[in-house]
Amino acid sequence: MSDNYNFDDIRPYYDHEAREVMQRIKKDPIFMQLVKNLWPSMTEEEAFAKADKVNDNMAFQLEFMHQAIRTIVARSANGLTCNGFDNVDPNKAYLYIANHRDILLDSAILQILLVEHGFKTSEITFGNNLMQGNFITDFGKLNRMFTVLREGNSRELYEISQKLSAYIRHTIVDKNVSVWIAQRNGRTKDGNDMTQTGLIKMLNMSGGKNFSDSIKQLQIVPLSISYEYEPCDDLKVQELYLSSLHSKYVKAPGEDLNSILTGIMQPKGRIHMSVGKPIDKELKEIEKITNENEKIKCLVNLIDEQLYANYKLWPVNYIASDISNNTKDFSSYYTSEEKENFINYIKQKISKLKGDEQSLYNLFINLYANPVKAKKLSSVQKIILN
Repeated sequence: MSDNYNFDDIRPYYDHEAREVMQRIKKDPIFMQLVKNLWPSMTEEEAFAKADKVNDNMAFQLEFMHQAIRTIVARSANGLTCNGFDNVDPNKAYLYIANHRDILLDSAILQILLVEHGFKTSEITFGNNLMQGNFITDFGKLNRMFTVLREGNSRELYEISQKLSAYIRHTIVDKNVSVWIAQRNGRTKDGNDMTQTGLIKMLNMSGGKNFSDSIKQLQIVPLSISYEYEPCDDLKVQELYLSSLHSKYVKAPGEDLNSILTGIMQPKGRIHMSVGKPIDKELKEIEKITNENEKIKCLVNLIDEQLYANYKLWPVNYIASDISNNTKDFSSYYTSEEKENFINYIKQKISKLKGDEQSLYNLFINLYANPVKAKKLSSVQKIILN
């Protein structure tokens, strides 16, 4: 199916284009501003020398991006841990379907961990609303990001989905390159990490008539990222609050860029990433289902089951759950001091937001409590199914 498309408008840069693009990037004044911020110990001479070494996408990621993301993590987090890389093979390509909490860091953290565990980096989906300006577009596409187009009428959006599906399958099957994609459009803003059925429908567009064979080609691996303190939690709560007052939330100009910068700089406590197991053998059971929509729902449940099971809960999640339910069910997971600090943290955040304080407080609590609820529900469902 990929033979029917020209992917030039959405694909990352090819390796043979990397040197020319890097030379263009280094001449832009924004480049040295980034260097001073993300690579503070790097001189201008060293930055230009590194830029001259970039002859392919991977070189750009190793020379610049790896250290930059490690710097961001060191500045804004109290440690990064991971597990599950033994579930995947460095010689194979996978479709990492991930819960989505931060615009930039979710996929960026995967890239540094892939490299540090002996894997090649993946390609990354990136909304065209974020590809603002020539510099950001060059920077993103050199970092193996491919564009997800989000505007159009119903017919156009259907054709966009077909092309996106074909490109993802082409990347995994023909190029043997892994892909990171979020489980839904946009970040989770209420702590509920639920995979959208529309994502699976899109992925299946480029497959054959047999649903299980089509999905098996993609080698889906659920990927869970858990931040102790939610990136942009105050911005998410503010958006949820305003959305509850109006039928549709309209983003202000530059809001996405502000979320990226806030997510980078805001303290996040501890971060954990967990790589799930490829969904493969389970597809034989799905094939027994006759209704395609039911097959899709079953696959979504399998993805979410791993996402919830592998999500790491922190003391703040247990505190929020107990506050939400007015119980002490999880009091053994936190101290009274941690509870007091978390409540003060929320109050400080709310003081800078617009709206009814109690409503904002409840939204904050739910944001941190919902992962506990989801994990408990997933465990119950798993017991029932087994």
